[in-house]
Amino acid sequence: MNLYKSVSDSIKAALGCVPELSGVDLAAVSIEAPKDRAFGDYATNAAMVLTKQLGQPPRQIAETILPYIAALDFVADISIAGPGFINIKLKDEFILNSANQKSQIINRKSEIIDLDYGSYNIAKAMHIGHLRGSIVGDTLYRIARFLGHRPISYNHIGDWGKPMALVIAWIMKKFPQDWNKPDFKIDETEFNDYYPAASAHAKENPEFLKQVLAIKKKFQDGHPEYFALYEKMMKISMSEMESVVKRLNIIPFDNTLGERNAAKYLDAVEKILRDKNLLTTDDGATIINLKTDLDTAPMPPFMFYDSRGADTYDSTDLAATYYKKNTDNPDKIIYVSDFRQNLHFEQLFRVSEMIGLFPRSALESVGFGSINGKDGKPLKTRSGANATLTGVIDTVIEAVCARVKESGKNLPDDTIAMIALAALKFNDLMHDVKSDYIFDPDAVTQFEGRTGPYILYTAVRLNSVLKRAQSTEHRAKITKLSIEERNLLLGIMDFERTVQNAFDKRSPDILTNYAYDLCQMANTFYHNCPILREDVDGDTRAHRLQIAAKARDTLVMAIELMGLRVPSEM
Repeated sequence: MNLYKSVSDSIKAALGCVPELSGVDLAAVSIEAPKDRAFGDYATNAAMVLTKQLGQPPRQIAETILPYIAALDFVADISIAGPGFINIKLKDEFILNSANQKSQIINRKSEIIDLDYGSYNIAKAMHIGHLRGSIVGDTLYRIARFLGHRPISYNHIGDWGKPMALVIAWIMKKFPQDWNKPDFKIDETEFNDYYPAASAHAKENPEFLKQVLAIKKKFQDGHPEYFALYEKMMKISMSEMESVVKRLNIIPFDNTLGERNAAKYLDAVEKILRDKNLLTTDDGATIINLKTDLDTAPMPPFMFYDSRGADTYDSTDLAATYYKKNTDNPDKIIYVSDFRQNLHFEQLFRVSEMIGLFPRSALESVGFGSINGKDGKPLKTRSGANATLTGVIDTVIEAVCARVKESGKNLPDDTIAMIALAALKFNDLMHDVKSDYIFDPDAVTQFEGRTGPYILYTAVRLNSVLKRAQSTEHRAKITKLSIEERNLLLGIMDFERTVQNAFDKRSPDILTNYAYDLCQMANTFYHNCPILREDVDGDTRAHRLQIAAKARDTLVMAIELMGLRVPSEM
């Protein structure tokens, strides 16, 4: 049950019945659920925000409306604090009855939502920059589905531009006699070294770069030998992608379609642009001017074709948007990408609106910050290269193994992998998606504190208690709640509001930090409210077992929305 919504709606309805508030705009009135419930379970700022409209002191307004809220059947106690805040304490019986109601997510409006968050690349090793997009995008996908939306996930792979040409040119340089033979095989062990080597070589050798740009144009025009080499590169890269997605417990993408697929729709998009007279030529390139008189910051033109006539990153992204419109016709498209792409997406959204694909309000960009090492700089390997995604996962697994060994435990590899997954993903998700954060393998693998292993440990503990009890079917005749029981039940019933809030704000950290707070309350309950001890009577045991079961079920739902897995032991 969404207790917050039920209480909030009732309080606002009660305010609507106050004669002195007739004709007053109540839109600014809010009901809060404070973390510290010492003064009340809920609080409202109604008296504070209505002062200007009524021309009265907040405390006087609070005294006027207090009796109407006090008359609500769920209110046990009500008081005015400070200049006019109203604190409300709920009846224990109401909390218990609400907790026993079946939870049902009722969404305001079910939407088709395209979520674009893969952005992996062919012929380039997956690196640390892919971690946040994968984790945040997958969590938003899971939440959207939980809320009753129809999310469609996209891994918009880089498989068409300059990186392809760089690697093709490097293979041609490295294997001049063999690269175009049908039986030529790419060495998978050194394949991921080709792109950085080719990129570095192109910076120092203008002739090589010239060759690369020529290859790019011929490749996009369908050069058969380049395409044969591309297919071999694609096979290796896709295998690596699937492996990493599986290790991160990311739900398989609904669509793995990149620039190559989008390029099929460029002619149709170009026709729309020409019909609307939006294309112009500048220094050989075909562009769309976007800057308006309202722009105070730089707004570069949108490049549709480069000076060689080749497709661009801009044009294939626009064509991909055209594809989504004609295939999914979504209500929204949400792109999860590095914040440094924000300008690119603003350009894309402007053009999409200009040609009538989507209104600006239907297009969103969730820009995430970078993951830094202990020195505060972008995470690198010891050699100074960008950290690979597989390398980061392996590092966390090693840290978990070391911590488990220190504890004297002997856990199976599958459990180690689950703990490492929780350590890595929870640490990412608990930070504001827009902010940078420090990645420290030793810190994220702690079994105490705000960490993934702590979340799993709490779930395992609750499972253990319930397993030992064997049954939670006995209905207890309990009407009085302890502080720990109240707090835990109120926390449990704040789950639905939290999930909705996390999605509305595109902020998975709201869910993640809720899970931590729930674990804190569950562990306080566990320590202060004995369950299986011999001196605990049957009704109290049954009552507390039911609370433990609700806490476990709610925590497991949160864990699943974060893409974590609960081991059987820790």
